[in-house]
Amino acid sequence: MDSNGAPPQSFDFVIVGSGAGSMCAALVLRKAGKRVLVLEKTALVGGTTAISGGVMWIPANRYMKQAGIEDSAEQATAYLDAVIGERPDMPGACRERRLAYVEQAPRMIDFLAEQGLKFRRIPSWPDYYDAPGASVPGRAVVSELFDIRRLGDWRKKLRPGFLPLPANLDEAMQLPLVKRSGEARKTLLRILGRAVADKLTGRQRSTAGQALQGQLLHAALQAGVEIWLEAEVRQILLQDGRASGVRLVRKGREQAVAATLGVLINAGGFARNQRMLDRYIPGTSAAWSSAIEADTGEMIEEGERIGAALAQMGERIGMEIALPPGSEKMMIKAAMQNDVCKPHAIVVDQAGRRYARESSSHPEFSERMMEHARKAPAIPSWMVFDSQYLGKYMLAGTMPGRKKPKAWAEANFLRSGATLEALAADCGIDAATLRATVERFNGFVRQGRDEDFRRGDSAYDRWVGDPLHTPSNTLGTIEQGPFHAVQLYPGDVGTFGGLLTDAQARVLRTDGSAIPGLYATGSSSASVMGGVEPGAGGSIGPAMTWGYVAARHALGATTD
Repeated sequence: MDSNGAPPQSFDFVIVGSGAGSMCAALVLRKAGKRVLVLEKTALVGGTTAISGGVMWIPANRYMKQAGIEDSAEQATAYLDAVIGERPDMPGACRERRLAYVEQAPRMIDFLAEQGLKFRRIPSWPDYYDAPGASVPGRAVVSELFDIRRLGDWRKKLRPGFLPLPANLDEAMQLPLVKRSGEARKTLLRILGRAVADKLTGRQRSTAGQALQGQLLHAALQAGVEIWLEAEVRQILLQDGRASGVRLVRKGREQAVAATLGVLINAGGFARNQRMLDRYIPGTSAAWSSAIEADTGEMIEEGERIGAALAQMGERIGMEIALPPGSEKMMIKAAMQNDVCKPHAIVVDQAGRRYARESSSHPEFSERMMEHARKAPAIPSWMVFDSQYLGKYMLAGTMPGRKKPKAWAEANFLRSGATLEALAADCGIDAATLRATVERFNGFVRQGRDEDFRRGDSAYDRWVGDPLHTPSNTLGTIEQGPFHAVQLYPGDVGTFGGLLTDAQARVLRTDGSAIPGLYATGSSSASVMGGVEPGAGGSIGPAMTWGYVAARHALGATTD
């Protein structure tokens, strides 16, 4: 009964959270004719996925095949085996689940394509690790541009994205090169042409995560999925040990909703819950996260309350960030991975020493920062660069050029010095150590090989650097003053630990048995990727795949 004594409403399946995995599951169930309810505790649909790049890491996907790019389940499995390995402390990433993911992810994207959703592959986005089975062309799949005006009144209920331009991700990545590349200028003109066309026709084409969530929301609404906003789930209800529904608060009223086939938890992680961070990932801050404000972990704790096992709670999807003035008011922080990898820049700890490969992926670099900080002061670290860098590359979200916001100087965010010694003094770094580090790095640049960290050796390193810089895309000397520095922090785009699930996405108890009728996906679950992200889309791809798997299992499992 609800707070007014009325009997609970009943659905076949109830989904907590409105991210990509939720909508994917809902579409599977609606195609089978089941009644589905999606519950979103905020006033906006889409979760952190909507403000992200919306990339999915999908092995052997149909778009690779269409482009003639070779990939296979065996190749992808070999890659995951190499980068994840067998670790007892990563049960969510056990080989059984990895095999299931490699098998089911391409089926998931095929299912959505058959429902009319439109995707494409990024033409080039190499896997993050140079390991057996890696794909250099990459396994990154994204949404096509989507006209969110097709959503009607729901358009205003879709969480805004980070890029207000009708530009594909790979096109947007070229924009910082417009002053130096004719090809980039052509790309800019193409994007501006789309924007003008949209203005004239009344369209509003979105990109990246917002386009992905917009397509999924549109398909869900068309399919008859019921979606309740500002509906905060407080309890998972059990009947004879089986998940039978939820208790929630909506519009100030508590009510129960029954679920005859099951409940899927896809309510995000705990990146915005400082109490949980202090418990599981000490040394991190909710203020450094680019996850949405509602990423507070209560459904993970609710799962634990009813006997679910938690796993991999110390893992996160790291992203090195800067905190320019005003960033405290911004949900998405200044991601610096595409900044620190460019020529004429390095990252050093507070003593002035390099400790990691700056061109590694954002989760890997952030993890190296956290690891190094356990041995030496490194939070914050310093990104050190020279005037060559400032003139050619973006910095903390600003376009290339020496002119930077006045507030940067007023807040001492951008430190500068005519010499490395002057810069070191301003940053509190030992001048001799910083000088020695820079000279050692410059020596590596001149010989064409980073002997300390192999920066620039892998396909991903070369891809993420400057395609116009020769002979190396990522190695460039730091020698032209004045010299500059900004502080870096180990931010994140979400956590990677949560409810432990099996290869059917069923939530497991601490004794290893499944809780009947209860499923989890996304950041609410312990990631199939363990403590790494193998390539772009290593969180959204699994979120959608396990949502697909959970729905299919629920349809075929009237008893457990």
